[in-house]
Amino acid sequence: MTTTGLPFDDIRALVRGLPTLNGDAASRVHETMAGLHLGRMEDLAAWFAAVTGRTPPRVLRPVVALFAATHTVSRHLGSADPVREAQARVEEIAAGAAPVSQLCAANDLGLNVFDLALDLPVGDVTETAALEERACAATIAFGMEAVAGGADLLCLGAAGPAADFSAMAVLSALTGEKAEVWSETAPEKRALLAKALDLHCGRLGDPLETLRRLGGREIAALGGAIVAARTQKVAVLLDGLAATAAAAVLHALDREALAHCRLAGAENPVQREIALDMGLPPLLDLGIGGQSGVTSALAAGILRSAGEISSGMAQARSSG
Repeated sequence: MTTTGLPFDDIRALVRGLPTLNGDAASRVHETMAGLHLGRMEDLAAWFAAVTGRTPPRVLRPVVALFAATHTVSRHLGSADPVREAQARVEEIAAGAAPVSQLCAANDLGLNVFDLALDLPVGDVTETAALEERACAATIAFGMEAVAGGADLLCLGAAGPAADFSAMAVLSALTGEKAEVWSETAPEKRALLAKALDLHCGRLGDPLETLRRLGGREIAALGGAIVAARTQKVAVLLDGLAATAAAAVLHALDREALAHCRLAGAENPVQREIALDMGLPPLLDLGIGGQSGVTSALAAGILRSAGEISSGMAQARSSG
């Protein structure tokens, strides 16, 4: 299909020009950890080195970044006041009362929550497009600010489950799946999902157009954060359906766009299957769902441990 104008053209050009990873740094880590039989721990340390270009691959500035937005369609999904509920979720995280807040405090992880115009829900995707192209591109650009603080590991997710419906719609459109594939979802939600997909059918040939029609501000901002992380040599752990949907949009634009990403965990079989198709096997399977950032915060600890092992082995072998 014909794309709609310049804002998305800039995003496409940026994705096409993403830098490659540092294979030499990864090889040095593999040499250092050879014979330790640490399985995916070695692979994680080598991957982090490849992304950052740094050895030993110690995680020095991990940050959990969560994006919060609102959706008009939430009123059809049992939410009496989407704006108030989103505001309450953001306040809970900021006040240290959410599980992710406590994990970050206990494990020396930075935590940022980005408020994406909570008082302005995106359009009801069962009736109209979620966003105009210029607004969607601007939100992608805003998401790029998530790396501004100098993190070397970014754990990305949405603040709450409000974006899950839009994420399922985006993932369904990108993979060609029907609403029925989300069999673990309530029938009423699947019916709404089918309505949204039918409404926009025939206009979803371009991944960014799919994003602006069916996604929310969280998914757009997460896409921007993923892209910016690659340009700044920051490793990314994806957390939740919204982050997976954002990753899928970028993967559809360029199959190499996610080389700097890993998926912390999968909440359901459909997400797992889509992630595997993108080369992102989940790191954890703890059955955690609906708790923003928790899985990626836990996975960050594993990655940090892998880096410390690699660093310690490098020191031991150099001194020996």
